Amino acid sequence: MVDEVVVQEEISVHRACKIVCMSRSMYYYAHKKDDTVVISKLMDLSIRYPTRGFETYYGKIRLEGLVWNRKRVLRVYRNINLKLRVKRKRRLPSRIKEKLIVPGAVNQTWSIDFMSDSLANGRRFRVLNVIDDYNRESLINEAFYSIPGVRVVQKLKELLMFRPKPKRIRTDNGPEFLSKVFTDFCLAYEIELQYIQPGKPAQNAYIERLNRTFREDVLDAYLFGSIVEVNATAYEWQVDYNSNHPHKSLNGLSPWLYAKETLVS
Repeated sequence: MVDEVVVQEEISVHRACKIVCMSRSMYYYAHKKDDTVVISKLMDLSIRYPTRGFETYYGKIRLEGLVWNRKRVLRVYRNINLKLRVKRKRRLPSRIKEKLIVPGAVNQTWSIDFMSDSLANGRRFRVLNVIDDYNRESLINEAFYSIPGVRVVQKLKELLMFRPKPKRIRTDNGPEFLSKVFTDFCLAYEIELQYIQPGKPAQNAYIERLNRTFREDVLDAYLFGSIVEVNATAYEWQVDYNSNHPHKSLNGLSPWLYAKETLVS
């Protein structure tokens, strides 16, 4: 009404408000809905309880003593599309940072990791590396096109046929090491699983160092035409590494020689 009077009579807003008996504060008032707190609360509940719905969220809100109107909370719930359920992402359990120490004897701690490369025809393959942390002995260096948890367990069982089992195994958080078949294997053999923190490869430094040497000496040094060629070269490298590769941390001795001398002493 004020706007019509201002246009028709060509007068100021002040006079038009007096004519229609309206205060200027009412004329200039603009209602603003601030739902920031409600949105924040609903988003927090949706993260903590992703499989629940509005009724559960509203019930929790009331139990916390927040007396927000149900219609308001439902309106915000619909506006931010929480009714469209987002696929829940599996979260890793928290990993504890543990100091990387040298074991006191062989077969106390093994470290496992993967590497990847490609053949001359472009086909990708992966390499399974296993090392004994005590004397840095390379136990497994074998390539496959695919290495699921089942294959990891199979190769470890083959290794345990002629070698005592370790007390613990250190790995990253790859799906192969989180798989049920791998965790069940460790549980059955009473092997402690030690996971490093995500994104912290330095916590698995022993095998990371072996990976670098293996890549420089094998993967980057040759052009392979087949997996058979990769594994043949990897086996020759493994024997040479364990018998002839000097380690500063082992007083300049190779893994096999260091293990032999410490056993004698």
